[in-house]
Amino acid sequence: MNPLAKELNEIIASANPEAARMLSETGRQLFFPKGILSQGAEAKEKAHYINATIGIAKEKGHTMAFDSVMANICDLPASQSLTYAPSYGIPELRRHWQQALVEKNPSLAGKDFSLPVVTCGITHGVSLFGTLWVDPGETVLLPDMMWGNYNLILSVMRGVSIGHYPLFSSDGGLDLRGLERSLAEAAAERGKVNLILNFPNNPSGYAPTTAEGDEICGILLKLAEAGTRVVVALDDSYFGLFYEPETMKESLFARLCGLHPRILAVKLDGATKENFVWGLRVGFITYGTGVDGEAGAFYEALEKKTAGAVRGSISNASHLSQSIVLKSMQSSVYAREKKEKFDILAARARRVREVLSDERYADAWDVYPFNAGYFMCIRLKRVNAEKLRRHLLDKYGIGLISIGEHNLRIAFSCVEEDLIKPLFDSILKGVRELET
Repeated sequence: MNPLAKELNEIIASANPEAARMLSETGRQLFFPKGILSQGAEAKEKAHYINATIGIAKEKGHTMAFDSVMANICDLPASQSLTYAPSYGIPELRRHWQQALVEKNPSLAGKDFSLPVVTCGITHGVSLFGTLWVDPGETVLLPDMMWGNYNLILSVMRGVSIGHYPLFSSDGGLDLRGLERSLAEAAAERGKVNLILNFPNNPSGYAPTTAEGDEICGILLKLAEAGTRVVVALDDSYFGLFYEPETMKESLFARLCGLHPRILAVKLDGATKENFVWGLRVGFITYGTGVDGEAGAFYEALEKKTAGAVRGSISNASHLSQSIVLKSMQSSVYAREKKEKFDILAARARRVREVLSDERYADAWDVYPFNAGYFMCIRLKRVNAEKLRRHLLDKYGIGLISIGEHNLRIAFSCVEEDLIKPLFDSILKGVRELET
């Protein structure tokens, strides 16, 4: 084992030995390298005459660039757009996002948690979660209604087994007893559970009520108190898009952070959907747990291991993308813009609910609970979802996503409000055409 990795492991174990045991074998081996990186950092600080360490090109004291490239980048010099960003991410952006987490999640106030490490989107964050915390052959529990890319990221690429817990109960709302049973079975098998909670959920568009969120935390705390190590990733891709009064407005990360030393909460979020910059690929991974001792050194060690995983895979996320996100968040119109876009999506969600309250649709499908995010799902009663999807696409030019034999996912996020009723009327028409 590299001495740097060993040193980080000792720091982690001294503050939270349970968290040290949760690390995967790769996670234990990870470190952030010195060498060129540390020497380059020293040179950046002290080489006032000539700095010949950085693997970029410079010209007349400035970052070298094509005019044809810079003509398409407004108000950001090449040094803030074309150069390499640190593997951790731009420091100012990391601090700004951490501060925003507390503003959006008041329960985090006064708690210790890591400085976010920048990822190349939340997909990359999920991959880092698997790399650091889950060994091949271990199981990660996911809801039966899940984002399909988890399978590629964790199962295919990482060799992780995927287990399922039921998302919804038969009487509406989350199936918390089903979740509890699945966790108990996993805990009995290994003494450790790896869980992903994705709220607002993709594909269903559901986020827990405050009461449901409290109960989830209680279930996980009970497991930890009984001796089970709990690694829980909060995939908060659609965080903030909560449309109903009873929906919990905080991430479960805020409730789980510091709850128990045997609960490690891993927050996966980003500007991707929160700030409507999907292609910029700016995400974050943040850690929170119970720490006995120096929390700063503990979290810095986890950040170094995570940055080492970034360095060993993609090197760093785009400097240009990070700079754009940071400048936007610092803008005087940022809060107003976020509210404007939220209001548009909330109005679409309300319109979907209004349209689907018409009883004439009830004979063709059931509506899964939804209250947040980009999506909602219907469960078809008699026709095959894939056949209906293709029929609607071929005959009416309507694109939907089929999931399994019975479910259709509708992304109302990309449907103008005045097209919502025509959309569901067309789906109903397609159902009747397939039934004849």
